[in-house]
Amino acid sequence: MMAWFQSARDSFHIGPLRIGSTYAEAQSSVRTSRSPARTLTMIFATVLLAAACTPGPAGGSPSPSGSSSAPGASASPSVQESTTAAPPSATDSPGGEKLGWGPGQKDLDAAAAAVSAMTVSQKAGQVLLPFYQGLDHAAQAAAIERLHLAGSIVMADNVPGTPDGQVDTAAMGKVTADLQKATSADGRTWPGLIAVDQEGGLVSRLRTPLTEWPTPMSYGAAGNPFLASDAGRSLAGELAGLGFNVDFAPDADVTIGPTDPTIGSRSISGNPETVGQMSVGFSQGMLAAGVLPAIKHFPGHGSVTVDSHLDLPVQPASTAQLEARDWMPFRAGIAAGVPIVMTGHIAVPALEPGMPASVSKATYTVLRSIGFKGVAVTDALNMEAIQKQFPGGSAAPKALAAGADLLLMPPDVEAAHKAIVEAVGNGSLTNDRLNEAAQRVITMMVWRGRTGVPPAPGPGSSADLSRKLSAAAVTVLSGPCHGSIIQGAATVTGGSAADRARFAKAAASAGVTIGTGPTVSLIGFGEGPVKADVAVSLDAPWSLASSTAATRIALYGRTPGAFDALLAVLTGKASAPGKLPVDVGSYPRGSGCL
Repeated sequence: MMAWFQSARDSFHIGPLRIGSTYAEAQSSVRTSRSPARTLTMIFATVLLAAACTPGPAGGSPSPSGSSSAPGASASPSVQESTTAAPPSATDSPGGEKLGWGPGQKDLDAAAAAVSAMTVSQKAGQVLLPFYQGLDHAAQAAAIERLHLAGSIVMADNVPGTPDGQVDTAAMGKVTADLQKATSADGRTWPGLIAVDQEGGLVSRLRTPLTEWPTPMSYGAAGNPFLASDAGRSLAGELAGLGFNVDFAPDADVTIGPTDPTIGSRSISGNPETVGQMSVGFSQGMLAAGVLPAIKHFPGHGSVTVDSHLDLPVQPASTAQLEARDWMPFRAGIAAGVPIVMTGHIAVPALEPGMPASVSKATYTVLRSIGFKGVAVTDALNMEAIQKQFPGGSAAPKALAAGADLLLMPPDVEAAHKAIVEAVGNGSLTNDRLNEAAQRVITMMVWRGRTGVPPAPGPGSSADLSRKLSAAAVTVLSGPCHGSIIQGAATVTGGSAADRARFAKAAASAGVTIGTGPTVSLIGFGEGPVKADVAVSLDAPWSLASSTAATRIALYGRTPGAFDALLAVLTGKASAPGKLPVDVGSYPRGSGCL
């Protein structure tokens, strides 16, 4: 490690950091860097220093990966699972050759041996990550066993709930355990992928009692990669406690503004360097909590004007333009060692006209050319951008042949599995390409299975950190930067009933009565400009540009903590330190109170 660190320090000019430094010293040195480009690589170095320079907790719990082989399964793949005494750092690589995101040579060798023992049917299963409908978890577990599937993604309709509408965390933990158990039925000893989409903001499949997080755009407004890392660790830690080991987050798309219909506040910023800094920090925090992050949606979904859930967007930019904007955050993430990159259903004429990037060989060629060695996963294959051109299971072998390693949410997993096996049989998909894809997935999970996972925080334990994030992000575009904006009373309009109720609860805590006084109008997702004394955007801030209000505030969230942060600013008890992460009408990116 010393040799690697010295090389990294020389390459990236990382100040006077050294093995033996404290974590505080490392953070101090990194924070003094005023160059965004340097900060990108320094985040990764700081996490390394934390592992190398300060003692970690002893006695980490082993991964719940299913460590016993099925008896009598001599033809089934089996990997000897080693144990580790302590939880991994975000960059743990105890196995020899370093790939950047963790696995070493012994993981590669174990995965290669496992793949060599597999049938084509087993390998076809290892590259499929399906979804399912409703609460029939037993049927999904049976499908995983029957088709040798890599695991399962859990969507909102699969989440068991309590009578009062919250997540039943005990039941959720049993579901993930049952799905995980199914992945080892054929003798696998590495964990299966139990995945979820949990970005924060609008894309949150698991809600209360888990901590609610504001939109990812909050990280861009707060401008603090260490806060993003803390949030990534905390969000992922609560997921790990429920049995998840993959989260398809963070979103590394650079938004172009209000003409971006899909990403919006899911994007961290309109500045590619900021997106890179914050997504790297968030990803490293997730890894430290034992959850594999996936940056998405390469080659960039924030700069197209069609929603790929509905149709195929066309990206008109040249490769030079893509390099300067959309690909910059992905380069940063790959340099820092992200394990998974998700490809989007976006046609890029500069790469391959008319072909969705997720099934285009040119896309994966670019991705590998910029140094990515991990698992390339497609966006959901049941989206219309794919289904209109490649219906049923036909997209699965096409994406694999192009260079994908993992196929997310085919509309019919049985049909996709059959199509892959048939494609190998007729030669349209080579056995070598299927082997490569399966080996990449298994290598990642062998590494994940043999490294420890830190103790998981309880559901809802990160509420204070979520509140801190919103307090750091809240941005005043117009109006006073100091002192009270409302005095003792306010009338709240707009938003949803739940938004207004949360505003009222935060107002009561701040000593503000509701029903008289200045009008505070909340602007929810997709809502237009408003007329009010105070306009507050709860999602992307673009609607503030045309709102008629003396005071305009971007909040980037509708969590309880976000409303607490808003009331603190409105009553003059706190400043609004956030800066606009995107252009909003005549207000350029970076606007906000000094």
